[in-house]
Amino acid sequence: MTATGKWVTTTRAFAAHMTTGFLKITHNGFALLGLALAFAVIALAARADLRQTGEAQLIDWLQNRQEALLGPMEEPLEPSDRTLAMNPQELPREQARVAFWLSKKYRVAPEPLGLLVAEAYELGTRAKLDPTLILAVMAIESRFNPFAQSPVGAQGLMQVMTRVHTDKYESVGGALAAFDPVTNLRVGVKVLQECIARAGSIEGGLRYYVGAANLTDDGGYAAKVLAEHFRLSQVAGGRRMAAAPPTLSTRAPAMTIPALAAPSQGASNATSDKVAMLSHSDL
Repeated sequence: MTATGKWVTTTRAFAAHMTTGFLKITHNGFALLGLALAFAVIALAARADLRQTGEAQLIDWLQNRQEALLGPMEEPLEPSDRTLAMNPQELPREQARVAFWLSKKYRVAPEPLGLLVAEAYELGTRAKLDPTLILAVMAIESRFNPFAQSPVGAQGLMQVMTRVHTDKYESVGGALAAFDPVTNLRVGVKVLQECIARAGSIEGGLRYYVGAANLTDDGGYAAKVLAEHFRLSQVAGGRRMAAAPPTLSTRAPAMTIPALAAPSQGASNATSDKVAMLSHSDL
C-alpha cells in the first residue's frame, strides 16, 4: 500500500471514530437533558413556591420580550389621590345623622354624602355659615347630582355659573373642575358667602344666589332652601324628621352631563336673570 493510501485509510478511520464519539455524546447529552427536565417537573409539582417563582420569572421574561419587540406596554392604572367617599359611621354623630337622612331622602349612596357632609361642616366653620344651610342649597340646586347642568350654564352640586366665576376655578384646574364634587362645593360656598354678605341677610343672599335679587318674586327658591335648612338642623340635633321624597321645585329642570336624572331647581322666572345679574356682579 502506498503512502497516499495509508493516509486516506487513517483519515477515514479517524472520521469514523469522531462520528461515533459525537453520536454517543449527543445521545448521552439528550439523556441527561431528559433526566434534568424530569427532575425539574417533579420538583415543580412538589414545591408550589418554586412553581410560582418560575411562573413569575417566565412572565417577566415574556413581558420584557414583548416590550423589546413592540415597545413599552401601557402604564397600569394608579389609584386616585383622593377618594370621593367615606363611611358616614366614621363621622361625628351629628354629621352621620345628616348624611344618612340625606341619603334616604335623595336616594344617594351614603358614602359620597358622608364626604360632602364632612366638607360642608368644615367649610361652614371657616366661612361662618351653618353647614346645614350649605347642604340645603346643594339639595335644592342639584339633589346631590355632581354632573347637573342647567339650561343657562349653572353646573355641578351647587349649580355655580362656571363661565361667570372662572376666576374662582383658575387655581383648581379650570372650568372642568366644576364637575369635581368637592371643588364645586368649595366654589359654591364662596359664592354663597359673598351673596349673603352683599345682601346683608341669608334670605336676601339666597335671592342673589339664584339670580332673583332684582325681581319681586324668586319663585319660592329661598323658602325651599330655608325649609330644607330647618329640617336638616332638626335632624342634626337628633330630632326625628320624615325623609319624604323631594317635591319638584319651580325652576326649570337642569340638563345633566351625561344624561342622568334631571335635578329640580328654584324659580323658573329667575333663571334668565341669573345670567344677566351675575355677569355684571362683582362676585
